[in-house]
Amino acid sequence: MNHATLRHEVCRVGASLFARGYVHASAGNISVRLPAGEGFLITPTDACLGALSPDKLAQVAADGGQISGDRASKTLVLHRRIYDAAPEAHCVIHSHSTHLVALSLAGVWTQHAILPPITPYFVMKVGQVPLLPYHRPGDPAVGTLVAEAIAQARQRGATLRAVMLDRLGPNVWHDSPASAMATLEELEETAKLWLMTQPQPTPLDLANLDELHQHFGAVW
Repeated sequence: MNHATLRHEVCRVGASLFARGYVHASAGNISVRLPAGEGFLITPTDACLGALSPDKLAQVAADGGQISGDRASKTLVLHRRIYDAAPEAHCVIHSHSTHLVALSLAGVWTQHAILPPITPYFVMKVGQVPLLPYHRPGDPAVGTLVAEAIAQARQRGATLRAVMLDRLGPNVWHDSPASAMATLEELEETAKLWLMTQPQPTPLDLANLDELHQHFGAVW
């Protein structure tokens, strides 16, 4: 996508997430990697994702310096660290999705995987999502933790698509805004299923996971 198209795509994704309750008020942010040499676009600080304007998105250089638009979100440092650590990432979305935040408050499955592999599409589209300890919103220290999590996933042959920030919500990333939004949707809906199902379902077993790996390349 070119620069102009990406501006409109960020606004489209923001409006869609807001309309369906994945984000609320001025919570959450979206960024995209621009074509070579143009840096990044990121939603402005305290912006409502349901009412974004293409011309007001912040454009920042590769070093984080602002070029144009409204003041960039305070999570810019974290987004830049994700792009540095995951060259395949072209869009990062952060939300305060209700069921995922509730999961972090109630207690996640494990620190290395906040949800178990209860559906095949969660395994295929998302995979393991680690929990990162609480830090204040915008704390640059979180960027180091995310970069380490991406490297650890790569060591086991997996591609990390998301992390969960304790009490704040998920950060997800993918190769386009639409793909990043789909990853967030699958993650939030799996959290919803896990929280609403009693007794909680048994995870897919090793044979099931191996079958998904053999047929679809999914790595859990």
